[in-house]
Amino acid sequence: MAKKKHKKEPQKTNVMRILEQAHLDYDPQYYDAEDGQIDGLSVAKKMGENPDDVYKTLVCQGHSGEFKVFVVPVAEELNLKKAAKAAGEKSVRMIHQKELLPNTGYIHGGCSPVGMKKQYDTVIDASAEGRERIYVSGGKIGTQVGVSPTDLSTFIGATFADIVR
Repeated sequence: MAKKKHKKEPQKTNVMRILEQAHLDYDPQYYDAEDGQIDGLSVAKKMGENPDDVYKTLVCQGHSGEFKVFVVPVAEELNLKKAAKAAGEKSVRMIHQKELLPNTGYIHGGCSPVGMKKQYDTVIDASAEGRERIYVSGGKIGTQVGVSPTDLSTFIGATFADIVR
C-alpha cells in the first residue's frame, strides 16, 4: 500500500514574524519551488500575480565598501549607475552569491529587504511608489509577502528612486 503524501502546512518565516511584531499588514503567499524555477518571473506566474507587483531584492557593494540593497520589479534590471547615484556611491557592484548568506542571512532566491543580519541602506524602485501592495521575498524560497511599499519603506528606512534600466 502506497503511503499518502501529506502536504506540509506553510510555515511562518522570520520575515512574517518581524512584520507582525511591527504591526504591519502583510499577505503571505506560498509557491511551489520543487521544479527549481525560482526566478522572479516564474514566481510571479506561480503566484498568479502581475510581474509589475513582484519585486526582487538585490544586494550590492558600493565603492565605499558598504553594502547597499535595491528592490526592483522582477522583470526589470538594476541600472548600476542610477543605483550608485541613489545610494550616494561613486559606483556599486552586485555581490557574489557566496557573499549573500554571510552578509545578509539569506540565500539566493530567498533574500528579503526585511530581517537582514544588518539593516543596510535600501532603495526601492520608484515604480513601487503609489502602489497599494508589492510582493517581496518572505525570507525563504517558496514564500513571498505582500506589503504596502510605503509601510515597507518607512519600516526599513528605505528611499524611493528610479534605479532600473
